[in-house]
Amino acid sequence: MTRQTFRRNERIRRKKEYDTVYRQGIRRHSAHFTVITTRCSSGVSRLGLTVSRKVGNAVKRNRIKRLLREFFRLNRSRFPVPLDIVIIPKRNLPPLTFADVARELESLLISRTDV
Repeated sequence: MTRQTFRRNERIRRKKEYDTVYRQGIRRHSAHFTVITTRCSSGVSRLGLTVSRKVGNAVKRNRIKRLLREFFRLNRSRFPVPLDIVIIPKRNLPPLTFADVARELESLLISRTDV
């Protein structure tokens, strides 16, 4: 049985790493999210989140971050190639369930082969 935890090496943590994804990545948009992806050379998919105050108050921002991390944790093995992914929720995000988040992000990340 493989570990399902969200490990430290699977996170984009430094500003330099975020800047690389912003500069070199491909942007895709859905109703509630902007997703920027780029191939990574490390062989491990990594997730970075940018959740500004425009999304809502702290409770709302923390909730969406938990949902996005959970989506990544459960689906990282389904990505076609190892990716560096930055997800940016859009302004005034309505309350979303995990199913809503999963449906939007699956169409942006998993079914795509042109990364």
